[in-house]
Amino acid sequence: MNHQHHSVSGIELWQWRQEAQAAAIASNIPLKEMDWLLQEFAGLDRLALHLDSFKDWPQIELQLSLQELNQRWQQRLERRMPIQYLIGIAHWRQFSLTVSPDVLIPRPETECLIDLAVAAVRDTGNGSGCQPLNEGQWVDLGTGSGAIAIALADAFPAATLHAVDISARALQVAQENAQHLNFADRIQFYQGGWWQPLNHLKHQVSGMVSNPPYIPESMLPQLQPEVARHEPHLALNGGPDGMVCVRHLIETAPDYLHPGGIWLVELMIDQAPIVVELLQRQGHYCHIQVHPDLAGIDRFVLARRR
Repeated sequence: MNHQHHSVSGIELWQWRQEAQAAAIASNIPLKEMDWLLQEFAGLDRLALHLDSFKDWPQIELQLSLQELNQRWQQRLERRMPIQYLIGIAHWRQFSLTVSPDVLIPRPETECLIDLAVAAVRDTGNGSGCQPLNEGQWVDLGTGSGAIAIALADAFPAATLHAVDISARALQVAQENAQHLNFADRIQFYQGGWWQPLNHLKHQVSGMVSNPPYIPESMLPQLQPEVARHEPHLALNGGPDGMVCVRHLIETAPDYLHPGGIWLVELMIDQAPIVVELLQRQGHYCHIQVHPDLAGIDRFVLARRR
């Protein structure tokens, strides 16, 4: 990253922000994104932005020149590049995660996966006679930025995490995040497809959590341009019916989960009933539950290995 410092006067930055905000409104971009940019590259806090108090400051140190800052904002407006890629950071749960166009930007609704995993472990208690689930081997399949693996490592301090992705470039980002947030010793990373690199964990896994690609291929072009043009299709494309990866996880997980182990996946609207039926039909799952996201959409399915 360019750590050269560029300084501008408060009034110059204020004038630029006025114009940039007008352009954002015209392009239907949330104004808070412009403030994220200034928090990140001008070191301004929310209050200074809210009160416009920086306008009177004689000098503000920028990490980029005003011209470069403006170029980034133009990419947001004209190319619909997601702000998280322009800043290089996504805020998710209590973490600041590095993101690049090689990884999906972690979504607020995906935070529910972690809460559901924690609640499921709590519900199990220790009455089952087997190893408490929060101490076992946990798996994040299709880890992307590493968000889920990192949040699980944080939630279950006694567990060992295994994070898998088919993309070497995504794994680099995930490893950087684990390092930077001090979870590197708790998470092992593997390159490969789904369970394929985890043969050594057969019948030993306490929980599998995944946010797999689940968008039907034909719907990809209709997604908002930020997603369709800039986020990795590898992380979005669920094949002809959107269910290819999910079906694979249903079929393969029983070989890896120990009895009572958790299967937990994020889905798209309308997929939950089909997934419940597939889990029932597979025969190795019980206690199948559907959970809504914050908007009330049935987005998560949780089951246990018989």
